[in-house]
Amino acid sequence: MAKKQRRGGGGGTPATTALASAGAAYTLHAYEHDPAAPSYGEEAAEALGVPPERVFKTLVAEVDGALTVAVVPVTGQLDLKALASAVGGKRGAMADPAAAERATGYVRGGISPLGQRRALPTVLDASARAHPTVYVSAGRRGLEAELAPGVLAELTSAVVAPVARP
Repeated sequence: MAKKQRRGGGGGTPATTALASAGAAYTLHAYEHDPAAPSYGEEAAEALGVPPERVFKTLVAEVDGALTVAVVPVTGQLDLKALASAVGGKRGAMADPAAAERATGYVRGGISPLGQRRALPTVLDASARAHPTVYVSAGRRGLEAELAPGVLAELTSAVVAPVARP
C-alpha cells in the first residue's frame, strides 16, 4: 500500500532536501519496494495506482563521453540519438552503471534527477508536458516525488525535448 507525504514530509534523501530547499510544490509517495520486481518504474506505477506514462525513469547516458541524464516515461525507451542531439552532441550510449552511481550519489533503481552529487546535463522527455504532474524517483527505491513537469525542468535545468520512443 502506498503512503503519501506532503511537501517537507521527510524521505531524507538528497532529492527531498533539494525539493524542500527550493521551496518546490511536490508530494512524496512511498511504497513497499519488491526486490523481485522486473521494472522499478512499472512497479512504482502499479503500487501508486497511476498511469505508467506519468512515471518517469532517470537514465544516465554518455554523450560524446560526457555523462548526461535523460528523464523518460517508464512506458518508453531512451532514443540515444535524440538525446545526443538535444544536448548538441553526436553520439550517445548508456553509461556504465557504476559510473552513474558514482556521479549521481544514488543506487540503480533509485537514481533521481534531483539532488545529484554532481549536476549533470539533463533532458526531460517532451511527453512530460502532457501531464499536470509527473512522478520521478525521490532518491531511493520505493519513494517517488510527484511534481509539475515545469518545476522538474527548472530544478534540474533540463532541456525539454522528445528523447523517448515507444
